[in-house]
Amino acid sequence: MDLIETIFELIDMRSFSNLWFWIVLAVLWSSTSHWVLGVPWDMVQRAKGGDEQGVVDLHDMVRINCNRILYIARETGLLMAGFICFVLTSAALLGFVYGNEFSQALFLLGFPMTLVALMAVFTAHRITRDELVGAALYKRMHYHRIATQLVGILSILVTAMWGMLVNMSTGVLGG
Repeated sequence: MDLIETIFELIDMRSFSNLWFWIVLAVLWSSTSHWVLGVPWDMVQRAKGGDEQGVVDLHDMVRINCNRILYIARETGLLMAGFICFVLTSAALLGFVYGNEFSQALFLLGFPMTLVALMAVFTAHRITRDELVGAALYKRMHYHRIATQLVGILSILVTAMWGMLVNMSTGVLGG
């Protein structure tokens, strides 16, 4: 039992003082802002630059991913919304009412990603409804990327502030 206690003392298992949590947060938002509606941003830039094959590839990828996003939203949207609300509410209650730091971390990762997912559904609907192509499509995807980055910046800021508050209030040794 002493070995396990020593390992847990050596490796801080709290979320906000763990380096792995911050690496996950950085990778999560970096990937989220790079993949716009499931399309890599460099593909949008290549198409915007005038590469003919890039334009065809982009339009195909956007069409496929928008149809996929809207299909998932239509078929399982209500069930998925209920499940996600249950998970987020549980994490929020366990984290902020009962003080579970892991649940706080999960909520601070999951809630903003839910907002990004909702924005993706609305953007996919708009692209499909308006049949956007060319410059209008690039502009819509650019707006979606900027909105995603703003949510990410706000999320990282709130998570960092909350993490610092938790770390300062619990102390270095968790006491």
